[in-house]
Amino acid sequence: MDKLRLNKFLAACGITSRRKADELIKQGKVLVNGEVVSDLSYKVDPQKDEVIVEGKKISLPEKVYYLFYKPKGFLTSLYDPHHRETIRCFLEKLPQRVFPVGRLDKYSEGLLLLTNDGDLGNFLLHPKYGVERRYLVWVSPKLEEPKIKNLLKHGIHLEGKLVKPLVFRLVKNENKSYVYEVCVKEGIKREVRKMVAYLGGKVHRLLRVQFGPLMLGDLKPGEIRPLSKSELQNLFKFVAQLKNSKSLARAFSGEET
Repeated sequence: MDKLRLNKFLAACGITSRRKADELIKQGKVLVNGEVVSDLSYKVDPQKDEVIVEGKKISLPEKVYYLFYKPKGFLTSLYDPHHRETIRCFLEKLPQRVFPVGRLDKYSEGLLLLTNDGDLGNFLLHPKYGVERRYLVWVSPKLEEPKIKNLLKHGIHLEGKLVKPLVFRLVKNENKSYVYEVCVKEGIKREVRKMVAYLGGKVHRLLRVQFGPLMLGDLKPGEIRPLSKSELQNLFKFVAQLKNSKSLARAFSGEET
């Protein structure tokens, strides 16, 4: 493992935030290998260095990975200043501190990855990797096929970017709504809802069923479960393939690798 800035290490250990970690360091409350460290730029090796905070030895927690079905009506946040309901009440049941990778808006539901692996989370959310998100969307009225084909071919501009769905197709009718499968990769806020509105439809329900190689499966609203061994293997394999493909693309394009 690479060396980490001391404040990042303290935050990763669940001691406090990076900002408050800086205060602990400046106050001389952090020892590394028996010596007080007050340099905010100091880096530690998590595998070799002994770090003690206010007399207590600390270390990085084991990395964990969970699948979570976020129910409709909850914010994808751990805190809300307006006291709206957040997913925190579900995460408090877990033995480790975790965070959601990405977001679903309050009225959307479905798959979220929960982890304490910050590097993995940042990688999966980075726009350059274009990790696919797949949804089922309940819409009315029925959308016009020529408009869908035009969207698939030409895309639309959202937040200053030209975006195109990878998939946008009707899969079934249900309770006077038309259910569409939509796959996108940009991760722009309310992207699918904006596409449906552009096509002249109204979203009645939006369910994320896939994120990268991870599938919602038979999870029920509010349920959380650890990734299986095979799911973890597939996730790490997926990440390795993305890294290799981007490195290869940069090399052939003449960009620095």
